[in-house]
Amino acid sequence: MLALRCIAGHLRGGGRLLRGLPRSVSPPVQQTFVSSLTSESQQVRLLHPRSLPQPTQRCFLSQGQKSSASSAKLKLRTRLAVALLFGGGLLAVWWFVYSEKQQKVRQQRVEQLQQVALGQGNFSLLDHRGQRRTKKDFLGSWVLLYFGFTHCPDICPDELDKLSAVVSALDRDASLPPVQPVFITVDPDRDDVPALARYVKDFHPRLIGLTGTSEEVKHAGRDYRVYASPGPKDEDGDYIVDHTILIYLVSPDGLFLDYYNRMKNQEQIAESVRNHIKHYVRLGGT
Repeated sequence: MLALRCIAGHLRGGGRLLRGLPRSVSPPVQQTFVSSLTSESQQVRLLHPRSLPQPTQRCFLSQGQKSSASSAKLKLRTRLAVALLFGGGLLAVWWFVYSEKQQKVRQQRVEQLQQVALGQGNFSLLDHRGQRRTKKDFLGSWVLLYFGFTHCPDICPDELDKLSAVVSALDRDASLPPVQPVFITVDPDRDDVPALARYVKDFHPRLIGLTGTSEEVKHAGRDYRVYASPGPKDEDGDYIVDHTILIYLVSPDGLFLDYYNRMKNQEQIAESVRNHIKHYVRLGGT
């Protein structure tokens, strides 16, 4: 401010100097002196802050805002990257713990199955076409197995209908291998090969019926701890066989994996079989 006042005073003094110039000074010289003072005054005005052009100020502000916005975006991206890395690390740890837990559960399941020892024996029976079948014929295939008899009035047909529906549902899933349905009679005295051939036609087209001598049938039942006891005969010689009512799931190793009682519906059984197939671990059965 002091410098401005000095310059302004200099300008006012210039006017007085002009008036004080000798008359002998020519007008062109006077004009040059005035122009010099005018140029100095214009330079003084340009030095004043208010004389700066407004667009230049806006340009400076715009560049500052852009720089601030870019910095904010960079910080946001950095935070997102850190969050993703942290979340990915947590997910990896969770997956590792989950996999270890599932592996432990499967190992415990293997040990339980080996202790139960269901289905570890062999059998030799005749199918509904009269061909000899052994357990080895079914190794490598998933099997749903049911023990019953052809003269059963309601329970056996209902269970075989359910078993057939489960197999059909699994057949519609192209990612799964085919499941073999098998029916073993507990009444070999009446369920010979022709009787089985007539009976299995009412169910799934892949259903295999198996029969044999009384000893062969008992041997097959003992491997799965199946209970079967014929009841008293009526006047027509007909009788009911009291027996275990279960559907067994047998793995490609030929070992028992799971069972389903009458309380399980076809959707529940199909889902269970599907899970067993997808998480199948070879047990090294016979």
